[in-house]
Amino acid sequence: MTAGDRSPVTVIGLGPMGSALTRAFVDAGHRTTVWHRFHQRPDEPAANGAIRAATLVEAVSASPLVVVRVVDHRAMREIVNSLGDATGRVVVNLTAGTAEEARDTASWAASRGVGYIDGAILTTAEELGADTTVTFYGGPKALYQEHEPTLAALGGTCTYLGDDVGLPALYEMALLGVMWSAWAGLLHGLSLVSTEHRAATDFLPHAVRWLDRVVGSVPGLTAGVDRGEYPGTTLGHQAVVVERLLAASRAGGVDDGLPGFLLARVEQAIRRGHAGDGFASLIEVLRDPHPD
Repeated sequence: MTAGDRSPVTVIGLGPMGSALTRAFVDAGHRTTVWHRFHQRPDEPAANGAIRAATLVEAVSASPLVVVRVVDHRAMREIVNSLGDATGRVVVNLTAGTAEEARDTASWAASRGVGYIDGAILTTAEELGADTTVTFYGGPKALYQEHEPTLAALGGTCTYLGDDVGLPALYEMALLGVMWSAWAGLLHGLSLVSTEHRAATDFLPHAVRWLDRVVGSVPGLTAGVDRGEYPGTTLGHQAVVVERLLAASRAGGVDDGLPGFLLARVEQAIRRGHAGDGFASLIEVLRDPHPD
């Protein structure tokens, strides 16, 4: 595909991520029109090859595909509502939100004759376009396939999850939960070793090797989740280890919220009959946390 063959695209919203999206489309050779609700410097982003529209209507009229990244779904609706008749346009909403918001917005867009794809970007503005960029999309398959070549300009791994527009937001939250939990565990470990005046730099190489091992265990840990099968070291044994972690945290004056949460969930799973199952059986109490 030559530069002349590349479909034009409009970007609405020029915060850090919106500006990064603009640069990615421009660098890939797409004629990129931009519009922002608030004042922008005269040299940004037009000097980088984008065309700054004077009005929202002008911006949306310039391209069949409109990519929106604003503060929230409400702002996105307000913007599109101000267009009047936007029939025939396709909006790719990359504004962060919940699965419920995405589904409500899709219904709202359909009532106005606007094609709608919801997406999620798991990267920072600075890293957008790198191989580590992860994007998810949900919506009508035909619409996604039509505009996939344009969206590919964002780089990294681009995954279509299906017709359900709520799945990108759901996957984003689930993956961020994994990340934050891992970070919290690492910081708790660093807090523990600091009680004996050990530097984080001394402990870090061991933590990195251990995290590599943890990542390698994930497929085996989750292999039986859909079937309700949880092999591995039993919760009866794990409970003893978590109790030691809790005791060590309290002895060192370290916040015991994280090990306390783990022990409470392990004990809850044991009460439900999972003493002989592996650690993955905790999903039973995480999915259904009703009191025993």
